Amino acid sequence: MMESQADHRSWSPAGHQFDLTGIVAVVTGAGGLLGREHCIALAESRARVIAVDLDSAACEATVEQIRAAGYLSVEARRVDITARSEVTQLCEDLVTRFGYVGVLVNNAALNDKVEGRAPRGPVAFENFPLSEWQRTIDVNLTGMFLCCQVFGALMEQASRGSIINISSTYGMVGPDQRIYQDELGRQTLIKSPAYAVTKAGVLGLTRYLAAYYGPHGVRVNALSPGGVQTSQDAQFVKNYASRTPLGRMARPDEYRGAIVYLASNASSYVTGANIVVDGGWTAW
Repeated sequence: MMESQADHRSWSPAGHQFDLTGIVAVVTGAGGLLGREHCIALAESRARVIAVDLDSAACEATVEQIRAAGYLSVEARRVDITARSEVTQLCEDLVTRFGYVGVLVNNAALNDKVEGRAPRGPVAFENFPLSEWQRTIDVNLTGMFLCCQVFGALMEQASRGSIINISSTYGMVGPDQRIYQDELGRQTLIKSPAYAVTKAGVLGLTRYLAAYYGPHGVRVNALSPGGVQTSQDAQFVKNYASRTPLGRMARPDEYRGAIVYLASNASSYVTGANIVVDGGWTAW
């Protein structure tokens, strides 16, 4: 059967499908390790990147790094995503300036990291502070909820847009606490219940919004990254690598392709999905 002219018009070479020229993309948690990488990926694909973080200095550092690489359509904004008024003000400012926001990457999250942790030792589930539980929920879930409300409404009105919610392998499987043991088998860290629970909640929110916004042309997907090697101690890196089919932790830049894919027309028929990039961690 012959293709119609409309079919020809909708097709474009694969490279063009990943082009984000002129698209305004908001990235929360832009001052963090992966937030910076998400901003770089979008900037390299010619999006206009709005880097958002509560930490102004870290956010500015991300912007300076991207501009130094020759991508000038990037700027920093200090926003507390747990305050609806600040998220709303950001959205209104961007609409006034650019008319529309096409991509939202909800990356901001509290995460008890191996490197740079406080010397208090491991905190067992039974002793996990309620204040930390609530604070993690406020940022990891409520902050994402508010950003989706505000920017999702904008995208719904325009009948287009892509929301990318960053989850984690620990949103799908329970943390393997053994990888946080030192060479003598002593537990140096217990991954918090709040992190795992909120990252599972991110997947639930993603599926809900995909069904809710789908009829309006707005796509909502999740990205679940595995562990990234930075400045962790050698024993932790060894423990993590031995638990991973690919035998190593991720490089910080190995999530760029997934972000661009979900932000661009290359994933035009993808919504409600969870893209897992974990070196096979969840395959075992």
